[in-house]
Amino acid sequence: MSKQATQQKTLRVLIADDHELTRYTLELILSNRQAFTLVGVARNGKEALEMAKENAPDVLVMDLQMPVMDGLSASTQIKQTHPKAQIIAYSSLEDPKMEATMENAPIDAFCSKETPTEDLIHLIQQLGDNH
Repeated sequence: MSKQATQQKTLRVLIADDHELTRYTLELILSNRQAFTLVGVARNGKEALEMAKENAPDVLVMDLQMPVMDGLSASTQIKQTHPKAQIIAYSSLEDPKMEATMENAPIDAFCSKETPTEDLIHLIQQLGDNH
């Protein structure tokens, strides 16, 4: 391994989404990127909260609508214990009220599930660099 490779910090990323295909796809995409270390894949906000406590991710890709605990509730609790963690709300919602909700939420960025994969990866990298 070269010195350059050992000096490059990988971003610790956690995924939280209740849809199996979305989780699997994001896991596959992110685990194949050298810039990222996937530290958890959660099915709901409660799992994301537990994984965040254990693994201290730099960036979380968080679905907003999930069973057991939604993404906004989980994000609020995660920010209390890990204020530097960057959270991307990853949602298919196109609700006009969402913009107002997001302004008051502990979310660092919003990304539609319609967004091209490379744009999501760029956003994760960008937020991680600001970490």
